[in-house]
Amino acid sequence: MEDFDEEDDFFDEEEVLEKMEDFEEEEDFFEEEEVLENAVLCPTCDDVTGHDILREKEMGRGKDYLLRCNDCTSVHELQFRPPPLKRVPFMLTYGPDSYMATIDLDSDEWLDLGDVFEHDDMTWRITRLESIEGTSESMEATKIIRAVALRQDMLRVKITKTRGEFSTPDVLIVDQGTTFKASTLIEIGPQTWRIRAIHTGEGRTLRGTVDASKIKRMYLHEPPRPERFAPKTPRERRQAWKEGKLGFNPNPILPREIIKKRVEPTNRRDKKRRRK
Repeated sequence: MEDFDEEDDFFDEEEVLEKMEDFEEEEDFFEEEEVLENAVLCPTCDDVTGHDILREKEMGRGKDYLLRCNDCTSVHELQFRPPPLKRVPFMLTYGPDSYMATIDLDSDEWLDLGDVFEHDDMTWRITRLESIEGTSESMEATKIIRAVALRQDMLRVKITKTRGEFSTPDVLIVDQGTTFKASTLIEIGPQTWRIRAIHTGEGRTLRGTVDASKIKRMYLHEPPRPERFAPKTPRERRQAWKEGKLGFNPNPILPREIIKKRVEPTNRRDKKRRRK
């Protein structure tokens, strides 16, 4: 029994050694993997090999290279030419204004909805791609007859301003990352408005905070003017003076709306009685 156990241990050790050797061979395989510099097809070797650049010359939008193969040391030329340009008309929309611009693209370049690019020192996002066959979410530059893009770093927020019984639509231009909170005041030019509600497409909020990029429409109401709360009758003016709202009153009374029921307020401090 003891001899049998020793043989089992011996065979186990051999298996472990074999696995270790296989692992070392795999490591050697990955370590021997070479990284080729300037790897191109060599016409003499008929294979992709590394090359040394002997000369480089610009030719228009491309370049001419004189290369030497690292394997056979043969010298050959390589001409690099980018694909021809395609002039694509873009309708660029910035707030309520839009204008046409022609942008040069590589003929083999693909555009997708939502792609962001820079033009005229501004950032734009593609929202529409049109071809002869119609619109598509992705399209090659050679097939595009017109593209539409919105300014990305500025957002358009649609608003509805209500004054009394009349409502007028308008557009608010804000920076990217701007947030709005319902039931708060907002200044638009010389006027002050109260955000009555914010519509996001999924629902409407009366008190929440929403990022400008998620707003479908914002509803603004004209806040009540101070003249609306001004006292008009003699009785209202006397009551306002008593409460200290119409000038200085050395002993104003508290308004009834903040007084507890069956409690008569007094502004006089009770003097402490002197001890006898």
